[in-house]
Amino acid sequence: MKHIQKRILVTGGAGFLGSHLCDRLVAEGNDVICLDNFFTGTKGNILHLLGNPNFEFIRHDLTQPIFVEVDEIYNLACPASPIHYQYNPVKTIKTSVMGSIHMLGLAKRVKAKILQASTSEVYGDPNTHPQKEDYWGNVNCIGIRSCYDEGKRCAETLFFDYHRQNKVNIRVVRIFNTYGPRMHPNDGRVVSNFIVQALSNQDITVFGDGAQTRSFCYVDDLLEGMIRMMNGPDDFTGPVNLGNPGEFTILELAEMIIRMTGSKSRIIFSPLPQDDPIQRQPDISLAKDRLGWEPKLNLEEGLGITIDYFRDIL
Repeated sequence: MKHIQKRILVTGGAGFLGSHLCDRLVAEGNDVICLDNFFTGTKGNILHLLGNPNFEFIRHDLTQPIFVEVDEIYNLACPASPIHYQYNPVKTIKTSVMGSIHMLGLAKRVKAKILQASTSEVYGDPNTHPQKEDYWGNVNCIGIRSCYDEGKRCAETLFFDYHRQNKVNIRVVRIFNTYGPRMHPNDGRVVSNFIVQALSNQDITVFGDGAQTRSFCYVDDLLEGMIRMMNGPDDFTGPVNLGNPGEFTILELAEMIIRMTGSKSRIIFSPLPQDDPIQRQPDISLAKDRLGWEPKLNLEEGLGITIDYFRDIL
């Protein structure tokens, strides 16, 4: 079947997830516009695409409107690690809220399909386990993480209101912890933190007693789910959980990375940050049922590729 070339806008396209998404969409023969202000994304992530005739980069801040003609929009713009989103919390919430308003307005005008990269953080520190899409969450609206959590929750509200009020063709995915090459070495996320510390034989810092759990999805698996969601039936708006249901304690992750890197690092313990969720595990039955999607790569395989990447850049 002949591929129909689409014009696709990726906001936050120079970030970790966004740059991998641009790679994949360009490889599929689409015309991709990547938009980023380099607050957390880097030019290095998209350097290899800059000479490609199907790729175009615009340096732009999503808190300001922009006018382009496109068929699809992937809205990924927002700092996603606590270090980055707490650095300028007002900017973080403006990116989520005003960015969504600008992109939804654009989708409405040019009749584009639009996908929102939401987050498992909309569930807060959950009272139910694993988390299903119909769970409303347990979120502190005035804490140090609220700029991100509430910004993303408000973005979901905007998406569904534009859908109901203006018939905008929306998709919402809730992304659980994702890792892989091009993660920022200093973004404070647990996988990149532990790998960088292990490769430099520094002490590995585990918050709390390390019994809190996370579920880790390799970047390629996650993108497959996002693209299936964008290309799926118009009546399926989501929200849909995308993540790997394999659940690991933070301590297990630290021990696995020490073993895989052959590191001499010791594990040390620090107090748990405010509002840090104790459990995180997606229920992905909806994604399996409606998108035929589930992750293929297990944690050890994905970590192997990610460790090699960090070895190269360090």
